Amino acid sequence: MSDNLKGACIIGQSGGPSSVLNATAYGMITTALAAPDITNVYGAAHGIKGVIDGILYDMASESMEELRYLPYTPSSELGTCRYKLPDPDESSEVYDRILEVFQKNDVRYFFYNGGNDSMDTCEKISRYMDMVGWECRVIGVPKTIDNDLYGTDHCPGYGSAAKYIATATAEVWKDACVYDTGTVVVLEIMGRHAGWLTAASSLATLTGCGPDLLYVPEVDFNLDQFLNDIAKVRAARGSAVVAVSEGIHYADGTFVSEAVASATDGFGHAQFGGLSARLASLVKEQLGIKVRGIEFNLLQRCASHCASKTDVEEGIMVGKDAVLRALAGETGIMVGLEREPGPEYHCITVPVPLSTSANAEKLVPLDWINRSGNGMNEKFYYYALPLIAGELDRPTEDGLPRFARLVKDRI
Repeated sequence: MSDNLKGACIIGQSGGPSSVLNATAYGMITTALAAPDITNVYGAAHGIKGVIDGILYDMASESMEELRYLPYTPSSELGTCRYKLPDPDESSEVYDRILEVFQKNDVRYFFYNGGNDSMDTCEKISRYMDMVGWECRVIGVPKTIDNDLYGTDHCPGYGSAAKYIATATAEVWKDACVYDTGTVVVLEIMGRHAGWLTAASSLATLTGCGPDLLYVPEVDFNLDQFLNDIAKVRAARGSAVVAVSEGIHYADGTFVSEAVASATDGFGHAQFGGLSARLASLVKEQLGIKVRGIEFNLLQRCASHCASKTDVEEGIMVGKDAVLRALAGETGIMVGLEREPGPEYHCITVPVPLSTSANAEKLVPLDWINRSGNGMNEKFYYYALPLIAGELDRPTEDGLPRFARLVKDRI
């Protein structure tokens, strides 16, 4: 591989959006535009599907003034997708199309920002380019509010989602405790196999308004114990706020959510929903008390008004570092975050082989969950608190957030 590789780059976003996905795009775009060896900077419309369809945006046509709003803009400004590539050893048709687009536009750098499945896409494209001899440096850039991406201490996007969840939980707790009749509120929080987001609700405990009970997929769910736990809390203080991960399951692996079979995404993962309503109905039926189910749903991943400054800064950092590492000759890696030892929080970036991070899940350590399996302990607080730290001075217009308005000129 040559020391100085000249050519265009493609930047793509994939998977579920987050509050800082565009902050990472800002880091990648601005760094690539300033690099002499990168001749053109393209954004893929809707991730790898945009590459396959040949729909690319010329990022050089965007004004720097507008790009500066990206770190404050939630979701995925280039558009995202859930698209599973076949194994290149078994089927090369789609890869031949990707190669055609790369060769036509002299693409020598490919940056893909996403979670577990996106790292799988990166690994396959990197492997295919090696197979056919097209020199292209492929770098995966971490993103997932689920925080379950293997090989990194945490993922950009998680801190802001965690901050929103903790804040909303505290606010709901205050609302739920005003009536003298007592009530139960069940909060449904995202998390298919990993309970990182639901665990974040426990941070509200530090305000004195945290969930009384919390259930994550790392611990098998027991309905009888769940009802007993609620009855004990109500007997002690009248009301109860309960946080549950959408992917909680019984000991036999069956998901508690009745909507588990309703749909799947592009990677075959179950699409959840309706768990809070189902549990609320069971609580009302079994305990005969007033109960309300609340599903945070999309709010937890697009709440940029509650974004963590640390999260935004690290999102930009991994984007910049991805481009700099590629320019230095690295390829076939994901940019991971590594927490340095010491009393003060500080993270550095490290290279993680794509073969290590692709399709691997990082779960909440069991020793961060209390002995009863219905709450978190101090180890989780120590881990998560630095990730939600800091407030942003957000740009506004007419009292509302000012988001980036890209022109998205197609090449």
